[in-house]
Amino acid sequence: MMTGQQIRKELEKFQKYVISQARANLTRLKKNSSKNLYDSLKGEVTYKRGDYTVNIEMDTYGLFVDKGVSGKDKKYNTPYSYKSKMPPPSALDQWIVRKGIAPRDAKGRFITRKSLQFLIARGIYKNGIAPSLFLTKPFEAAMRRLPQDVVTAYGIDIEAWMSATVEKINRK
Repeated sequence: MMTGQQIRKELEKFQKYVISQARANLTRLKKNSSKNLYDSLKGEVTYKRGDYTVNIEMDTYGLFVDKGVSGKDKKYNTPYSYKSKMPPPSALDQWIVRKGIAPRDAKGRFITRKSLQFLIARGIYKNGIAPSLFLTKPFEAAMRRLPQDVVTAYGIDIEAWMSATVEKINRK
C-alpha cells in the first residue's frame, strides 16, 4: 500500500506529464501561434479532507481545440457544434497576421483582411474544427501509467473526471 506522500508524488508526476505532453502536442500540431493556450495550461495537486485532487486548467477555448467543433456541413464526434452562428470574423484578425496569411485574387491583388476574415470564419462555420486531442491523449496515456493501487485507492474514473473538469471549466 502506498503512503500519502507516495500517492501525492505519483499524482504530481501524472499532472506534470499531462501538461508537458499537451504543450508538446500544441506545438507539434501547430496550434500554438499566440502561445496563450500553451501558457494557460497549469496544474496542481491538492489534499483536502482525506482526498487528493488533480487540477489541470487551461483557457476555456482549449476544450474546443481538444474536442473539436462540428461544423454545419462536416460533423465530428464532439459535444460542440456550430448551429446557426458562425464565429466572429474579427476574432481571426490577429491569427491571420501571426500566420502571415495574405492570399491574392485572380488578378494578383491582395484580398482585403476583412474579406479574408469572413472567408475563414465561414469555412470554420461550415467545416468545424477537427479534434486535436492535444490534452485527451496525454491524459489517457498518463492514466494507463498511473500505478494501479493509486487508481484503486481513489476509484479514479476517467470519464467522470473529464466530465467534472469540463463542467468546471465551462462555469468559469
